[in-house]
Amino acid sequence: MATYREIQDRVRALVGYTPKTCWIADVKSQHGLTSRTASNRLTNDRVHPCPADKKTDIEAALRQFGMIK
Repeated sequence: MATYREIQDRVRALVGYTPKTCWIADVKSQHGLTSRTASNRLTNDRVHPCPADKKTDIEAALRQFGMIK
């Protein structure tokens, strides 16, 4: 499993920007890759959800790491 830094580096190499870790967490959650909810989380709402135009870039990086199909 790739780290957030590795995913950020891959997206930066592919498309030229660095995604926020909260965007990566949102995409991983949508694909069922999160193991638990943080103990300090107040609600299930995302403060900074992943923008739709960035989601495909993050998913491409996750595919390259073999984390999703």
